[in-house]
Amino acid sequence: MSFDLILFGGTGDLAWRKLMPALLQAHRHGTLPANGRIIGVGRDDLTHDQYRQRIAERFGRVEGAKQPSADEFARFAQLLHYQRMDLSTDADYPALAASLLSRRADTVVMYLATAPNLFAPVVQRLDAVGLGGRAASARGHDAWRIVLEKPLGHDLASNRAINDTVLSAFAEHQVFRIDHYLGKPSVQNLLALRFGNTLFEPLWRREHIAQIQITLAEELGVEQRGGFYDSTGALRDMVQNHALQLLCALAMEPPTSADADAIRDEKLKVLRSLAPWDEHALLQHAVRGQYAAGHGPSGAVPGYAQEAGVAPGSHTETFVALRAQVRNWRWAGVPFYVRTGKRLAGREARIDVHFRPVPHTVFATAGPAAPNRLVIHLQPRDGIELHLMAQGDERGAQRAGVLSPVRLDLDFDRRFGAERVGAYERLLLDVLAGRLNLFVRRDEQEAAWGWVEPLLAHWRTSTEAPRPYPAGSWGPGAATALLARDGHAWNEDA
Repeated sequence: MSFDLILFGGTGDLAWRKLMPALLQAHRHGTLPANGRIIGVGRDDLTHDQYRQRIAERFGRVEGAKQPSADEFARFAQLLHYQRMDLSTDADYPALAASLLSRRADTVVMYLATAPNLFAPVVQRLDAVGLGGRAASARGHDAWRIVLEKPLGHDLASNRAINDTVLSAFAEHQVFRIDHYLGKPSVQNLLALRFGNTLFEPLWRREHIAQIQITLAEELGVEQRGGFYDSTGALRDMVQNHALQLLCALAMEPPTSADADAIRDEKLKVLRSLAPWDEHALLQHAVRGQYAAGHGPSGAVPGYAQEAGVAPGSHTETFVALRAQVRNWRWAGVPFYVRTGKRLAGREARIDVHFRPVPHTVFATAGPAAPNRLVIHLQPRDGIELHLMAQGDERGAQRAGVLSPVRLDLDFDRRFGAERVGAYERLLLDVLAGRLNLFVRRDEQEAAWGWVEPLLAHWRTSTEAPRPYPAGSWGPGAATALLARDGHAWNEDA
């Protein structure tokens, strides 16, 4: 299969950090079609060879097994090309169109790794020179696709405006709205765990599950992205997309098939079933915080207000904790707790599914009784733990009939190898193959924006500042109180 993959923003941070390493890994694994071109688009005046040299220099800083040998990179570099373009200038688009239309590759992918405010004007200019997906379909070329990075807008209205423009030039099946969390092997294993086995699905409901926690924690602060983050915040950056997609995977009904729309139909039902934000919920079920000075992985770190690019007196949240409820028969009364933040005590993404305690205890326990719990680790490790109660049998350790906690641990990295297909590698290959299962449909995205928008509006008009928390902690005390009111606590064990 021949392909042209055009990276708008080909000299930007996303291309260097994520996309090029993922494409090189696919090339190394033999899954990237050989007859292809990867065309970086940028404003710098570079030749093809100079662009290749820049990328080679970046790969020289990669540690461990992901650093390619000279021969490996030389083979990969044969796919790399460069196109100088000012994306705001109409006159720069015909040359790209001539290059793509004359080659007639089997698959053409436009990847917009740019600022979201460029999505609409770039799509309009592409369409004007015949590079829109609908125009390609009219020429008999339907394998013409566009990839949109997050954030897709900053609220529901801007999201709709971008989608309206994109869908005027591309059909829905040609639009790949990327959420890299959906490409993580552990997230795919979550669906396999639920719908590929009979063990958990009969228990996956309110009668057996007491609560579910989703934690997406980062040790780092905003680093060099203070200006961007100050206009975004944790709710837009993490909750509206990543966290809600995880919640959908946990709460959705079994789809009728593995077809993309069958899966996305069920996720949409979950988003539409989320309890809306009334006045009580806004005050009692949502916590926003902002990190103060404290300690990070390498020592003392400044607070958010002291970071470069952050506006004086900014109320932008770097931490969010929410209590959500899915209003349907399966989940009625089961709280879904979500928290995400920067400068927390550890880098960890995990899901904790707490099962209800046994209805009548007939055993004594060594310490407080611990209900069964399923822990799904997303990062930095990838695996599943099942926490149970069992009777110890070590000589002299415990008397008969006394239970203590044990855990079954499936480490996917050890079982399948740590060098498995990464999130962006899988997603890029799915784009080339036209598989939409791991991408977000327009109505899903609008439903997610619609749910968070009342919270955005409330915080925008509130005179109350985000609650401070010291860097290196697990967030403000109000997040602990959020669960304590229900008799629960965040899981922070290893």
